[in-house]
Amino acid sequence: MEGLWITIKLSVVSLIIALIIGLFFAILKISNIRILKWVADAYIWIVRGTPLIVQIFILYYGLTDLLLIPMFWAGVAGLAFHSGAYIAEIIRGAIQSIDKGQIEAGRSLGMSSGLTIRRIVLPQAIRRAIPSLGNQFIIGIKDSSLISFIGMQDLFGVASTMGSNSFDYLPYFITVAIYYLIIVLILTYFVNITEKKLAKSD
Repeated sequence: MEGLWITIKLSVVSLIIALIIGLFFAILKISNIRILKWVADAYIWIVRGTPLIVQIFILYYGLTDLLLIPMFWAGVAGLAFHSGAYIAEIIRGAIQSIDKGQIEAGRSLGMSSGLTIRRIVLPQAIRRAIPSLGNQFIIGIKDSSLISFIGMQDLFGVASTMGSNSFDYLPYFITVAIYYLIIVLILTYFVNITEKKLAKSD
């Protein structure tokens, strides 16, 4: 149960931060300023082009060399850094799917570009992105198991430790798989409920 709590806490905190990172880089990517687009493209390219476990190790050992940062927050940084790039692309696609006529209508009413995006574009884009964001959140929860490789006792880390103590890994890994299935099932349920409520409001 302690491993379950760490997995849930790690996943929730890292995904909230990843959502902020993703929104930030999505806005950079659709910016008219070329250097900002390059920064966003470079970040997304690096994340997509390297394995998550490598990113976690680089961030963990890099951060702990510079700062006395707790293992939990180093893990959060690694997961958020990774998921943020995929969320940025999801939100960017959702923003660009909004009819440009709505942006022009907002500008014609005297709104600035920033205000138009914040009040007109983003609310609609987030609604359209919810199914894809839900999938990314599920992936993020499963990816959190890699944090055990830097020593954190999440679900997978606890199962590995208990398996090594008893020299019988299979029962523990099957139990952990069931835990992950239950977590994903609950999250999928809430994503589906949210989609239905938004469909009704539409």
